[in-house]
Amino acid sequence: MAQFSRVSRSVGLITLQNPPVNALSAAVRQGIVDTVQRALSDPKVKTLVICGQNGVFCGGADIKEFRTEMSGPPLVPMIHAIETANKPVIAAIEGIALGGGLELALGCHYRIAHSKARLGFPEVTLGLLPAAGGTQRLPRLIGFPAALNLITTGRHVTAAEALQLGIVDQVTDHNTVDAAVKFAQSVEGQSPDARRLSTYPCPRPSDLDALFEEVMLKVRQSARGAIAPVTCVQAVRAAATLPYAQGMEREKELMATLFTSGQARALQYCFFAQRAVGRWSMPSGARWDTSKPKPVHKAAVIGLGTMGRGIAVALAQTGLSVVAVETQEKQMMEAKQVVSGMLERGAKRRGVTPALDRITYSRNIQAVASVDLVIEAVFEDMALKEEIFRQLSAICKPGTLLCTNTSGLDVDHLASQIHNPELVVGMHFFAPAHVMKLLEVVYGPRSSPRAVATAMELGKKMGKVSVAVGNCRGFVGNRMLKPYVEQAFFLLEEGATPELVDRVLEEFGFAMGVFRMSDLSGLDVGWRVRKGDGLVEPGLVKGQSARIRQGRRYSPLGDLLCEQGRFGQKTGRGWYQYDKPGSQVARSDPWMHSFLEGFRAQHGLVARRIDHQEVLERCLYALINEGFRILEEGIAAGPEDIDVIYVFGYGWPKHRGGPMFYAGMAGLEKVLEKLEHYHQAHPDVPHLQPCSLLRKLVASGSPPIHKWKEVIRKLHSQL
Repeated sequence: MAQFSRVSRSVGLITLQNPPVNALSAAVRQGIVDTVQRALSDPKVKTLVICGQNGVFCGGADIKEFRTEMSGPPLVPMIHAIETANKPVIAAIEGIALGGGLELALGCHYRIAHSKARLGFPEVTLGLLPAAGGTQRLPRLIGFPAALNLITTGRHVTAAEALQLGIVDQVTDHNTVDAAVKFAQSVEGQSPDARRLSTYPCPRPSDLDALFEEVMLKVRQSARGAIAPVTCVQAVRAAATLPYAQGMEREKELMATLFTSGQARALQYCFFAQRAVGRWSMPSGARWDTSKPKPVHKAAVIGLGTMGRGIAVALAQTGLSVVAVETQEKQMMEAKQVVSGMLERGAKRRGVTPALDRITYSRNIQAVASVDLVIEAVFEDMALKEEIFRQLSAICKPGTLLCTNTSGLDVDHLASQIHNPELVVGMHFFAPAHVMKLLEVVYGPRSSPRAVATAMELGKKMGKVSVAVGNCRGFVGNRMLKPYVEQAFFLLEEGATPELVDRVLEEFGFAMGVFRMSDLSGLDVGWRVRKGDGLVEPGLVKGQSARIRQGRRYSPLGDLLCEQGRFGQKTGRGWYQYDKPGSQVARSDPWMHSFLEGFRAQHGLVARRIDHQEVLERCLYALINEGFRILEEGIAAGPEDIDVIYVFGYGWPKHRGGPMFYAGMAGLEKVLEKLEHYHQAHPDVPHLQPCSLLRKLVASGSPPIHKWKEVIRKLHSQL
């Protein structure tokens, strides 16, 4: 709703009331319409100030309404009525003015913002565009380059930047409503005619066509198949080429095409999934999400390699005191320098003081004796981690949480090394740990709900999207990645090239395909894991048995490249060639094509033509099939958890919703049919054998994704 009051005799104050962000729900829109009409008809009210309750102006549309039949006054005529009012209207912006909230502010004649306010048009991140005049008014106010940047990226700007751009008229460090009321009094009696943005002429640079062509090219490249950013450019172009009224019609038409698109559904699904992930009963039946987290004031990081450094930075930036332990002198000195640089760059970006004094360094593990939580981030070696956990158990004070940053080792086995296994959880960060949003919090059957709750809460404080998952080899993300990468290798054996596979996956929306990503992360990383699993044995790669390991099909291609010292970008050679070690520009390598031909000849394989569809289906459906197995086993709470993990940790294109959402959009029957087809063609690849949960979902009529948990619960109750 919206509440009306009169202040200072002649100033009417309209306060939006819809916590937490005063979203423009049907009730709020109706309240605005009613209070504006009342104020305009009251001769004692000379000016109007619109503000939000509890220090928040407006977070935009109520996204929950997108799922239902829209009711209440439409946004466009409501904002138009404010803009055409014959009394000055001032927006008092505190907290946020996002989406429809910023459009509401642009409909006002003046805008006063608090210095800590943030403004922006995030609609593009939901597969939409600002459709209440945002694409038409903003370019008229700040010009095309700046408007295109804001609208196509969805980025938020500070009040200071908004003032510099010309979005707001004034910024204050004091009470924003008081400043707006004072400003309202100063413009009392003035006509607002000259302040209506819809009447502003659009700045028309002479190179308008070239400007939009250049922007469209950049947007298409960065969008990687997402249609909303491209449509935003088209809507802003309408502001440049059409009168305001016709531009508004064009904006409406373009919004209609987006609103019903599969991509908008996918992005809005991601929005809600991000807020719902990880809520699941543990094996004991207890729920971590109803447990009170343990307070954490001081934390420790063991091991200052790449991951440990990033974790230390993330913890310090959260405000914790951090003890960073590294036993190797050279590694310690290098880490100090790198961590300091990371903290300084991060502080500069956020406009705060670097948290350098929050980190103390030590080469002695005894330094962690007084901390509340330890994150072990040493090399992925179980024996080494076991030894560290035994030491921590003896050194740390009672109740200290012991967390491991392993990317796939058995968390429950590590817990068995100490006297209090309930204190152990996995905290699987993604590199770079201070930047990447995802955190997999891994619990074993003996992890306490409070330990899981504490790790989840700490992740939240670090700005991570935390997902609680069960303990298994590779957890959720890396376990699903294995069949995806495996299929890519098999496709090379059968006639594909690294370029073909990567191109198909990048056209789908991934930032990098399998082989470019492998070159970036280093081929030797997976090689070490395969050696640890007993899959790489001396002499095997030379014989026919090289393609069968542990009773199933295996591709030794990655092992053969590593034996040649081709580790990827770091060595200048991998699946691609690079101008020099460390270069990021991947070039097709004739050696690789000859190598693949020789490998096929050696193993009696006849290359065949592989089309884009087969690449996409085999890689993605094998990954999705493993996702269904994870749901079937109860390792993940639901499909949303898997999708959030893949969107935020593995580069799955957000506009496709995540692998499980994509399976639903593609059609579960189709996924099942294709898996059956490929498994029949490749019976020695177990990952292509359709999971029983997928079969049960199809037999149940392929219910929508939000109904899958009912089928999963029934399945679990039968086990």
